[in-house]
Amino acid sequence: MATTYLTLTNKVLRELNETELTSSTFASSRGIQTAVKDFVNKGINDIYNEAAEIPLLYARTTQNLTTGDNEYDFPADFRKIDRDSFTIAPRELVTNGEFASNISNWTTGDGSPSHTSSGNGRLNLNSSAAYQAITTTVNKEYKLQVRVLDVNSSGTGLIVRVGTSAGGTQNLNTTLTVSDFGQGAILNTRFTATSTSSFIYLEASGVQLDVDYVRCSRSDVTRQKVLYISYDDYLQNYKSIDDRNDSDVFGTPAKVYILPNFTAFGVTPIPSDDELTLSYNYYTTHTDLSAHGDNMSLPDRFAGLITDRAKYYTYMLRSDPQHAQLADRDYQRKLRLLKTDYSTKADYMRSDVRIYNVMSDR
Repeated sequence: MATTYLTLTNKVLRELNETELTSSTFASSRGIQTAVKDFVNKGINDIYNEAAEIPLLYARTTQNLTTGDNEYDFPADFRKIDRDSFTIAPRELVTNGEFASNISNWTTGDGSPSHTSSGNGRLNLNSSAAYQAITTTVNKEYKLQVRVLDVNSSGTGLIVRVGTSAGGTQNLNTTLTVSDFGQGAILNTRFTATSTSSFIYLEASGVQLDVDYVRCSRSDVTRQKVLYISYDDYLQNYKSIDDRNDSDVFGTPAKVYILPNFTAFGVTPIPSDDELTLSYNYYTTHTDLSAHGDNMSLPDRFAGLITDRAKYYTYMLRSDPQHAQLADRDYQRKLRLLKTDYSTKADYMRSDVRIYNVMSDR
């Protein structure tokens, strides 16, 4: 069970021989009780500031790129960027194509499609159909991938169509038959869009099939790493090109830089397409504890680290440097343990071959 704000506060108050709080008195704390509550949050802030690269705060996000726009804000909870993690890829056009918890964004065709929790969530088609309209670019080619499982081992295939209307066959009309009922079958195909709206239509005719996922993206863009450059490098070598106000210099971004205010990043060349995404990893900030039942993000075994820091600030408030020094010593020891156990480290392959420098006789 995660350690709550009330538990952390009472641990400090108990060691200071002060009156503890309850869930009903927590919000109306006074004096030293309120100070300790503040010091608990201050201690948590100190931990994250001194050990920012804690995997528990590691997140990945995706930014949809827009034609002609080369600067984008970081997420609201951004703390620190992983500069080697930027990758560009075609945008996933299907909404809720993984069916993790429901089949929202899919329109019912014939019958009554439903959601099943099998696997990681699937679309169940029992003599029924479902479809979704996606935004496409005329004359561009798209990759479509569908995975289907045969619930009753009937051997009947899933009808997959792509057209300019629901059930239309202008762009694709195929059947995906399952032969390995345990593994299922995966359709990997392509189609060329003839309209700005393309309808992906799935139908199980007279049989029950589970669709595990549906994915669709442009075929002319491959996932690739985007190189990080300094802002100074961007100013010296690339900004003059981006400032030409000429769409001929637009393209697929190959480099990324961080603006001096550290609240946004930029890409170059300026994107020439709306169907691109940029993904990257970053370390998040944390939210101060507020209600008595709020849980800290760190594992329970580090609760003592927080209370030691809170005690340090409390003793300093009481002008007791001797006990403050003892609390700080305990805090620093436990902080080293935190950094050892949870801070990220680069992994390297090291050779165990020994190289000797042999000097020839003269």
